[in-house]
Amino acid sequence: MAALQPQPQITTYEQYEAFSKERRIEVFDGQIFDMASPSQEHQTILTELLVAIRNYLRKKGSGCRVFPAPFDVKLFNNPLTVVQPDLMIICDKDKLDGKRCNGAPDFIIEIVSASNPSDDYIRKLYYYKNAGVREYWIVDPRRKLVTVNYFEENMLNIQYSFEATIKVHIYEDLFINFLEIADQL
Repeated sequence: MAALQPQPQITTYEQYEAFSKERRIEVFDGQIFDMASPSQEHQTILTELLVAIRNYLRKKGSGCRVFPAPFDVKLFNNPLTVVQPDLMIICDKDKLDGKRCNGAPDFIIEIVSASNPSDDYIRKLYYYKNAGVREYWIVDPRRKLVTVNYFEENMLNIQYSFEATIKVHIYEDLFINFLEIADQL
């Protein structure tokens, strides 16, 4: 069995761009982490969430924008941390430069991959909270659970089933009915 080769340290966004052309990666503190390809179930959930949130933002005339992956978010420059959340809302247009978001989005949803659930539950929770993300949801299709972390009110790890209607806390009147999403699976 061949020994695992150490991954090169990435210190600049330009280095990240060169690597990300060859493979799907994220970078945490300069270390490369490969990303799994999304499943059909993952993409169905992502599409349903994207449409619901986009429709809400349009109806409200909000200046916020919603983006699905792949879209880079550079959380930190030194050490370099670049992620591609499954779904995000960005309200500060100054963070957008045409290629990526520079800094923390207001709201992030990650849909758990069966191959690396700890990335969403542990690693990304830590980085998103420390970067200033206001609200972070973890959608787990295997467990049929949504875990809500509303950092502004220190509400951490509040779990809901896929049968629940869940409030997006950064808005007064945005609710996501997961039963409607589950019906599409």
